Amino acid sequence: MDGLEIAFDDERLVADAGLVLPAILCDRLGAQAVLDAAIAREDDPAIGAGAGAKALSIAFAMLGGGDSIDDTDRLRSGASGAVLGFCPRAGSTSGKWLRSLGFGQVRQLDAACGELLARAWESGARPERLVIDLDSSITEVHGYKKRGARYGHTRVLGYHPIFATSATTGEVIHARLRHGAANTQYGAKRFFCETIARCRRAGHEGGFLVRADSGFVNYDLFRAIIRHGGDFSVSSAMKAHVRAAIEAIPEQAWRPIAYPGSGRAEIAETTLAVDSRHRTGANPLPERLRLVVRRVLNHDPAHPQQPLFADYRYFPILTSRTDDLVLVEAEHRDHAQIELVIRDLKDAGLAHVPSGRTYANMAWLVLATLAHNLQRWTAILGLGERRITQHRTIRNRYLAIPGRLASHARRWRLRLPADWPWRARFLAAVERLKALPALT
Repeated sequence: MDGLEIAFDDERLVADAGLVLPAILCDRLGAQAVLDAAIAREDDPAIGAGAGAKALSIAFAMLGGGDSIDDTDRLRSGASGAVLGFCPRAGSTSGKWLRSLGFGQVRQLDAACGELLARAWESGARPERLVIDLDSSITEVHGYKKRGARYGHTRVLGYHPIFATSATTGEVIHARLRHGAANTQYGAKRFFCETIARCRRAGHEGGFLVRADSGFVNYDLFRAIIRHGGDFSVSSAMKAHVRAAIEAIPEQAWRPIAYPGSGRAEIAETTLAVDSRHRTGANPLPERLRLVVRRVLNHDPAHPQQPLFADYRYFPILTSRTDDLVLVEAEHRDHAQIELVIRDLKDAGLAHVPSGRTYANMAWLVLATLAHNLQRWTAILGLGERRITQHRTIRNRYLAIPGRLASHARRWRLRLPADWPWRARFLAAVERLKALPALT
């Protein structure tokens, strides 16, 4: 090792050459043109100048694992920009652009991402069945001069964004940044209405299912879901009236189910009375809602150490579904997979929220979801994967590949490592993405 010389002198090397896959996808979706056309400000025309390239520079840096604005400079190393389809902007340029955005431009950026969602669904990424998972999370900030960042129930300084994801495809349909001390269901009804409107514009017709945890128990939200033609399945906290309804269930009504892990699990159902004010007006709720309950015994005979008292833990679910009891409970349990989407977001762009300006952080969240969706659409449309794969796996196998640009017969050739384990799938993805119709 003492005789090894190191020099940064090759101008043809490409860092993260696998980014050519989402770059081809962006070209087919017309991503840069959509972003350029959407973002504008009358009092400062420079905001819209090159907006598409600046936004994509940040999104592609996140695709490569970047979590700060300075990571965009990695795209400008060697010949990396030649495989992206646009000229990547410097971190200082992209950061200045982010900080100059106002609320209107953030909404324009969000609308542009909604248009890209519609184009991706039109190209074949549309889920066969629309299941919307709602959840929120805390995104950490560093430093103290952060507008909108507050301490919430986790005692972490940050923001409290809300997310809506597609359960079958793993993409983020919608996201909204909120201050750090916001209640879980703060703005949930309006957020859902914006989410389903985006799905309708993207071509989804018919029913859908909305799943959420107990923080989203809101009867106005339930009425909005029914008004738009969907069903809800929402966990309920063990409040006094819920506990009383569960205790009234006869013992013979409980049915055993297959349940992962230790302990015996059973399910049963009953109903819960709805307040009279929610049973009048437009789209009223029924007098009683279906309450599905799973109980798990904390006593496992195979475990060497037993609890002092064998007792049941109860998991109630409020739902408007009329399907079989076992199916309703099992599908609601799958709501936990939204945590995998949030994990992937925090593995790159949302590792922390960088700016001291609220609107810049709102735009940062939108671009983080765009980067995540580009990765999911690349996996679905290019790699043919409907199974949700961890973002870090996709990045390590297909995006973070070292490469070198070479000229041959007046054409550029991207040279990648020989004997790359996932070579065949990579080349097949390139052909599939190039075969997509170009949308304008």
